[in-house]
Amino acid sequence: MKKTYSGTWKPKHPEKYKGDLNYIHYRSLWERNAFRYLDKASWVKWWNSEETVIPYICATDRKMHRYFVDLTIRTDTGRTLLVEIKPSHQTKPPKRKKLNEALGYMKNISKWKYAKKYCDEHGYEFQIWTEKELEAMGIKTMTTKFKISKTKTGKRIWKTLKKKI
Repeated sequence: MKKTYSGTWKPKHPEKYKGDLNYIHYRSLWERNAFRYLDKASWVKWWNSEETVIPYICATDRKMHRYFVDLTIRTDTGRTLLVEIKPSHQTKPPKRKKLNEALGYMKNISKWKYAKKYCDEHGYEFQIWTEKELEAMGIKTMTTKFKISKTKTGKRIWKTLKKKI
C-alpha cells in the first residue's frame, strides 16, 4: 500500500481558523501547502478543514456514507467555498480497466454530486482544486526532484547524482 504524506498542522493565525485548533489534520502535502496558503491569504476571512460533513449515498455500494469536505472557506466578500483537493487524474474517468480506479472515481463522483446539491441548498460554491488550480495560486504541488526528473536534462542530472552518491 502506498504511504501518504499526513500529519497535524498549527496555524500562525489561529483567529482565521474556524474549527478545532487541536485537530487540523492534512492527508497530503497538497493539503498542507493549501493550509499554509489560506492561513496567509488576505482574501480569506476564515477557513476550516474537514469540519463540513455531507451525507451521501455511494454509487458503488448504495449505502449512506459521510463526506468530510477538505476545505470550507469564507472569503472577505462573503462567498463560502467548499473545496476538494484532488490530483487531476482522479477527477476524470479512468482510462485503464482497473477496478480500484473505477470504484474510486465512482465514489468521488457520488461525493461531488451530493456536495454540489448541498452547496445549491446553502448558497455555497463547490470547487475541486487540482494541481493546475493549486499551482496557479502559487501553491507547490510537486517536489523539485519530481519536476526535474520529468525532463530529459533532469533525468541526466539525476543519473549523474546517483553515480556520485
